[in-house]
Amino acid sequence: MGLRAAAGRGPVGLDTAVFIYFIEEHHRFLPIVRPLFEEADRGRRQLVTSVLTLMEVLVAPYRAGDRALARRYDVLLTRSRGVRLVDFTREHFRAAAQLRAVTAVKTPDALQLVSAMAAGCTTFVTNDRRLPPVTGLRVLLLDDFDEP
Repeated sequence: MGLRAAAGRGPVGLDTAVFIYFIEEHHRFLPIVRPLFEEADRGRRQLVTSVLTLMEVLVAPYRAGDRALARRYDVLLTRSRGVRLVDFTREHFRAAAQLRAVTAVKTPDALQLVSAMAAGCTTFVTNDRRLPPVTGLRVLLLDDFDEP
């Protein structure tokens, strides 16, 4: 089963690495994640991530002075059909604190997970094996998938 099928229906939360694999055309993971982005572009799926992803993906291009790459990330995250960038609210921070208290997950990861859940996602795609199980959110690891 491919990632698209495993993700099920509805919006899907994406961790930062998924955007990096897509934009930078990672040889192993691009074939796995591309179908999700194609569905989003066709209006058949919503991909959700937090504003933290925008900051995380821009660091390396800014550091390298690669304005074109920074622009590609910015456009993907802020202007693409089917991609929703979730802003943080006080409720997100409270929920992230509660999640950290019971799972010891790191703050950035807690914020990503909480943002996905707040946006109605029941699936979160990552490659971070350190993420804990979270009630109501199925975590899919890209390493567990082969090319479609």
